[in-house]
Amino acid sequence: MAPTLLKVTGLKVAYGGIQAVKGVSFEVQQGELVSLIGANGAGKTTTLKAVTGIQPVAAGEIEFMGKSIRGQGAWELVKQGLVMVPEGRGVFARMSITENLQMGAFVRNDKAEIDADIDKVFALFPRLKERAKQLAGTMSGGEQQMLAMGRALMARPKVLLMDEPSMGLSPILVDKIFEVVADIHQRGTTILLVEQNASRALALADRGYVMESGEITMSGEAKGLLADPRVRAAYLGE
Repeated sequence: MAPTLLKVTGLKVAYGGIQAVKGVSFEVQQGELVSLIGANGAGKTTTLKAVTGIQPVAAGEIEFMGKSIRGQGAWELVKQGLVMVPEGRGVFARMSITENLQMGAFVRNDKAEIDADIDKVFALFPRLKERAKQLAGTMSGGEQQMLAMGRALMARPKVLLMDEPSMGLSPILVDKIFEVVADIHQRGTTILLVEQNASRALALADRGYVMESGEITMSGEAKGLLADPRVRAAYLGE
């Protein structure tokens, strides 16, 4: 049995008087790719923001590598190896591609290995290598998504959280992004993937959770969820 790297228990998050996340519990074990699926507004992004220290938590517990991280800031969590690729990419628009990747390694001081990891990102995303000196703000949405993923990898995450990586991309770029997610996972990175594209997310995952109106309503092996008629009716249009 692989160790549990991320464990969330009874998580509640509120915006004003609105309960956005209502007692959510889930876990991610070392080496897994776990997908959290659900419709827009289900509370998926809010959950990730709470886990990564961006959004205050009303109740519940968040454990990373066996220790409570509730209340810790995003900066501290990145240093520990919990790293998120945010929805909307959030690249540094006025910095070059290379500078963005260097910013991903801001918690590190091993320059030779940082340079080696930039080369690894360029091998993963040849398009970024071709445009290494280009300003990130002038790139297409798909290229910015690749850069956001590469930048996160520069922190050498123990768990990589990805929030809607396919959002707003053309079908060809969606294919490319999911190929890379699979590749990153196969290389040994543990991933929690939040995604509206349920069929693609579950096809990649080991396990999945279905989130509706701030609650986890279903969970299990990804293949089982993908075949479940309730999931197919709600998210795959069948």
